[in-house]
Amino acid sequence: MGKVLKALEHALQNKESTRRDGVLPGDVRQKTSRKGEAVGVSERALFDNLASDDIRIQDWNEKLIAVNEPSSPMAENFRRLRTKILHPPHGSPPKSILITSAAPNEGKSFVCANLGITIAQGVEQHALIVDGDLRRPTIAKLFGLKNDRGLVNFLYDKSILSSLIKKTSLEKLSIIPSGLPPINPSELIASEKMSSLVNEVVSRYPDRFILIDAPPFHAAAETAILAKLVDAVVLVVRWGVAARYAVKETMESLGKDKIVGIVFNAFEKSDFENKISGYYYSHYEKYGYFGKENK
Repeated sequence: MGKVLKALEHALQNKESTRRDGVLPGDVRQKTSRKGEAVGVSERALFDNLASDDIRIQDWNEKLIAVNEPSSPMAENFRRLRTKILHPPHGSPPKSILITSAAPNEGKSFVCANLGITIAQGVEQHALIVDGDLRRPTIAKLFGLKNDRGLVNFLYDKSILSSLIKKTSLEKLSIIPSGLPPINPSELIASEKMSSLVNEVVSRYPDRFILIDAPPFHAAAETAILAKLVDAVVLVVRWGVAARYAVKETMESLGKDKIVGIVFNAFEKSDFENKISGYYYSHYEKYGYFGKENK
């Protein structure tokens, strides 16, 4: 016990000494590059001073099967979806991806969270999940986070972005919660600051993918706005729930060329044909990925 008390006393002394020297923990006024050169605030890496909330994997929701059941068929399908995104048949992989659905309760947040985890589990890629559903936010709850501050604060009250990005126990995965639901979500999403956020993260970090969980397309006007800011869209369709006309209208409005895949949630294999309209389909149990055929 004596050693523990001494260690605590030593830590407190160091903390007090740091304060006397005028440098607080997490001070971001100036940092030093690997070469020893001073780097100004405007040039520092956005992700070097993230909020330090302790987000433990054991606090994550059981729906995050990419972590809780990594050997399951569903987790494997998320890895297949990751492969299709990171290795497209033509051109470069999309760096900003919108995940949405035609209607509510189709599982878009479930897909967004698990896809973000799966990308971050890769060898070279980092993932930033942004909860862009300012009306019915879900991402924070899935990861055991508070949702008192987030994207809304950045868009509305000029909060520093790095103070809103949350680290997770998965080293290469970060999260921006939505924050408390505002009275004007469409106006906030349509602001120049939202566009600058996406451009800043994508252009600054070539190894980082940004995933935005958006409201259902037919439930909120801002999803169409967000779709214009990203490189690609993943559309989530809950089998037996989504109306065909709603899915078709959503695809046409978003643009078929922008949709990199359709994820079917909770479908029954016997009810689905293997080939539909130039797309191919694969499944395991009650989860499937639906992507464009290479031509």
